[in-house]
Amino acid sequence: MMENWSIEGVERLQPTVVKQLQMIVSKNRIGHAYILEGAKGTGKEKVMQFFVQLLFCEDPVNNVPCETCRSCKRLKSFNHLNYMQLEPDGQFIKKGQVDELVHALSKTTIEKQRKIYVIHHADQLNASAANTLLKFLEEPQSEITAILLTDRMHALLPTIRSRCQHLSLSPMPTAILKQKLIEEGITDSMASTVCKMTNQVEEAISLAKDEQFGLVRKSVLKLVEANGRSVQDALMCIHEDFGSLLKEKEQAEQALDLLLFAYRDIVAIKASPIADCTFPDMISYWKQIALQTTYEQLSKQLEMILHAKQNLHKNMNRTLMMEQLMLNLQEGFTFV
Repeated sequence: MMENWSIEGVERLQPTVVKQLQMIVSKNRIGHAYILEGAKGTGKEKVMQFFVQLLFCEDPVNNVPCETCRSCKRLKSFNHLNYMQLEPDGQFIKKGQVDELVHALSKTTIEKQRKIYVIHHADQLNASAANTLLKFLEEPQSEITAILLTDRMHALLPTIRSRCQHLSLSPMPTAILKQKLIEEGITDSMASTVCKMTNQVEEAISLAKDEQFGLVRKSVLKLVEANGRSVQDALMCIHEDFGSLLKEKEQAEQALDLLLFAYRDIVAIKASPIADCTFPDMISYWKQIALQTTYEQLSKQLEMILHAKQNLHKNMNRTLMMEQLMLNLQEGFTFV
């Protein structure tokens, strides 16, 4: 589904790409086709809307759409005759849809501005549709501009990619993602954790509200504390809390990722007491460990966890793997 029209916050979300687009418009170097590529949650829709509105705006202020002129208002109400969009019909964008788009673009409208068409999920063009679009792109018209949105650049035909200017969107800044999660009622500590696991808003919300993920997080923190007391406590924690968690490979991976982030927190806190942590609810404890541990020890511990992550993909017994990891973390054993 296409999102409601909104350019609010786009400069903060994708400052580099927005500046590129502003430069393109201000110097009147508008190309005939662009690809906006970025993972889910990077704001492709907002960036596209900003670009389209800036191209159409009758009175931009400091390279920002005024949002009050006739064109801006028409765009926001999806009522601009020179603005067209295409989305997948089911699983794919089909040839007939592209044929209809090309036909509509060939018609004369009462609007004197350039025509802009947007293809959402352009990677879902089927073979016939992609070839039809390619033919249209091979015969560019100066007053028509295409904007293709995708999170799978490699799935587009190389010949289509070569005929478009490519703008790559950066991952969403952690601070913005975290604020969005907090606005959804997620605690600061959980928001900080899931921001390290994913950069996508929907996935982050789902993860934060997943009871099983919450259990994995709780168990990992309990394990770190147990390991801080003694290896016996750590081994007991593995048998009492990790039995069910280690059955599924995905949860075992989550556990090791979170364990790695925990030790990275300790390194960060050792370097700066005000560091941004994956587990802000554990900062007091991290400071205690940081005081008792050298950078060299922490570096070796991080290396051991990374080694365990590699072993996870070798179909080792996961319980034995975790037990060995605790021994390594405690005693600095070499890898086995």
